[in-house]
Amino acid sequence: MSDRNADPALDVATGVEVPYNIDWIFPRLRNPTRFWYVASQFVISAVGIFSKIVLMFLNKTRVYNKERLVKLITKRPQGVPLVTVSNHYSCFDDPGLWGCLPLGIVCNTYQIRWSMAAHDICFTNKRHSLFFMFGKCIPVVRGIGVYQEAINLCIEKAALGHWIHVFPEGKVNMEKEELRLKWGVGRIIYESPKVPIILPLWHQGMDDLLPNVEPYVIQRGKKVTVNVGQPLDLNDFVMDLKKRQVPEPTARKLITDKIQEAFQGLRAETEKLHRERN
Repeated sequence: MSDRNADPALDVATGVEVPYNIDWIFPRLRNPTRFWYVASQFVISAVGIFSKIVLMFLNKTRVYNKERLVKLITKRPQGVPLVTVSNHYSCFDDPGLWGCLPLGIVCNTYQIRWSMAAHDICFTNKRHSLFFMFGKCIPVVRGIGVYQEAINLCIEKAALGHWIHVFPEGKVNMEKEELRLKWGVGRIIYESPKVPIILPLWHQGMDDLLPNVEPYVIQRGKKVTVNVGQPLDLNDFVMDLKKRQVPEPTARKLITDKIQEAFQGLRAETEKLHRERN
């Protein structure tokens, strides 16, 4: 990704097409009003219930180590942010994955994650933008680097101790390749005032539940496996990078590499669990 000088805040004069102006969304996400919370609660509840029905009742989903995720959402130290990271195999990964959570979390706008969503897919007109905005989605412009408003806002939410979910592959990985992870997640972790708890997840079968081919219809009876990994404590690692004044691009790469390493083992474990299921 490009560095700060080549990629200031929301300067999209980089040849990346922005089909709909998203500038008005960020102030509303940065400073939510009472109306925003009411509307968000409605959207989050509707989407959460739908996701739970699809994932847990209409399909054959098994979740391993779910208690780790639930505990870190509800009982982590006050003010400490949570950053979850996972592979991205289907457009239904978010919100679908969160259907495994208790209703008190998945239908609670104060507890459910913030998540980045592609500007050219989810934020293409006013109605879609309102829906995804109230669903706690942050428009990210793919292709303009790590210094953009979406990442800035994620860092601000981390400073408030919120939960942020990131798909560090940066796109729906339809070929299931081992992609180099994008460094935006490294910047969020490195620049957060409090180093977040990082929790990796891996899943298999979400692209069977919602195939990546037309007519893009949600399926029933598909086998889905979700595996929650061990939390990554990078506090000492990040503090050492800052103490040694490691250049920012290098620091965020090193942090992202730690997540990539965790993904490798978790992927192999999850694929094995998925294959062995009856």
